[in-house]
Parts: sequence; C-alpha cells; structure tokens
Amino acid sequence: MPLAASSLALASSVAARLEVLVSTGSTNADLAHAAADAPKEWPHLSVIVTDDQRSGRGRLDRSWEAPPGSGLAVSVLVRVGALPTRSRGWIPLVAGAAMARAVAAQVVGAGHDARVKWPNDVLLDGAKLCGILAEVVPGHPDAVVVGAGVNTRMTAEQLPVPTATSFAIAGLEADEDRLLADYLTALDEQLRALETAHGDAAGAGVLAEVEALCATLGREVAVSLPGGTTLEGRAQRIDPDGRLVVMTGLTETAVAAGDVVHVR
Repeated sequence: MPLAASSLALASSVAARLEVLVSTGSTNADLAHAAADAPKEWPHLSVIVTDDQRSGRGRLDRSWEAPPGSGLAVSVLVRVGALPTRSRGWIPLVAGAAMARAVAAQVVGAGHDARVKWPNDVLLDGAKLCGILAEVVPGHPDAVVVGAGVNTRMTAEQLPVPTATSFAIAGLEADEDRLLADYLTALDEQLRALETAHGDAAGAGVLAEVEALCATLGREVAVSLPGGTTLEGRAQRIDPDGRLVVMTGLTETAVAAGDVVHVR
C-alpha cells in the first residue's frame, strides 16, 4: 500500500510541514528547490517523504535506489541560523544519532542492536539500515536539508550491497509513523541543545550522545580518505569538531571526512 499522509499522524504532529509524495526522483532535491523558491512556506522541521524514490544520492555522491515500497526516503529542512558555522559539521552526525535512537525504540526488547558507524550510517545488528546526507540549500546558507534513506520492507534479494539490511530482513515490521516522529523529535532536540550551547558539542551533551551510539569507536578501521589514501588504525574517539580520531601506532589522526570500514 502506498505511503499516505493519513498514516503519518504522529510525524505530522511533530513536523512543521509534512508532504508525502507518491513518487519522486529525490526528496532532498525536491525540498532544497522548494525551500529556495519559497523559504517562508518551508519553516524549520519541514519534511518531504516517499516510499518510492527513483534517483536518490548518498554520501560521496553515490546513487541510492530502492524498489518502490521497500524503504522510506525522508528529507527534513533544518534552519540553523543560531548555530555557529564552525559547528555545522555536527548536523549529519546528530541526524545519524537521532535516527539510531528512533530505530532503537522500534526494536527495544527484541534482541536487536541499533548503532551508528561514523559519521552517520545507521546500523541494525552491525549491517547498514540507513544512510544520511546533509546538503545546504543553494543561496540559503542557514538552511540545511537532511536526507535519510531507511530500508524498511527490502528483501535480501533487493539489497544494494551484502553489508546492508532492512527491518524486514531482521524479522521486524517498522512502524513508519512512530519512526519518523521519534527521528524528528530527537533531531530537533539535539540541534536545539547544540544551538543553546553556542555550538559547543561537549557542553551540549551532543558529543557524548553521538559517542555512546557510535559502533566505530574501539574498532580497528580502514578509512578511505578523499585524497585516495587509506588510513588504518584503531578508532579512539570523536573530537569536539565531530572528527574521528584514529590511532596508528603512537600517532593520532583526526579524520574530517572519509569512508570507514570496520576491520574487526
């Protein structure tokens, strides 16, 4: 059954505006264009969502596609004018943590584990359930669209990569309305905390929240860096700027961007 606004009553009560699309190329592109063209009509915590996205994108400009009805594509507009520019790199990390909290609420008591692989891939039992992509609205530097793709009903045959999973594969049925409502609530709470602390992630409790949910910390990792090199070592912590600190021998390296593989 196609996703309908009437089935998202909880999410609608949290969102400032919620639009459900039968099908689209990209919810991130749709929301960015709409917010750029008519900013007053799209306040903070406006949402576009669909279960049929045809041309989505993930981190590192990867394509993200899913068969109709197999997953949720949700994009949220956050207005961050009160957040110092230097701290806005925390937005996608906060989004990943918020989605992990929402997923954890879905699986509580069921013997499943919801965590985050740095910076913001949401894992269910160690496999990727959701990816996050944050993009600034063109011409509006204080408006950011945060996109998330959640595998809900996807079968094992439909998985884009063998390291992914879905609620269905885990033997679970997602309550999509509650999932979205919990995600929006957690996302807004953490962003407001960060704003209140003037961008100080540690003082806001955001750093501790993200670290507590991060499955990468303490693991041996291989990080593919933007320049084409690979950094190998143990993921030690997340620093105040949201960077992953990797220890190689006696040397610590803070990674601002990269593709992380958990080695063991």
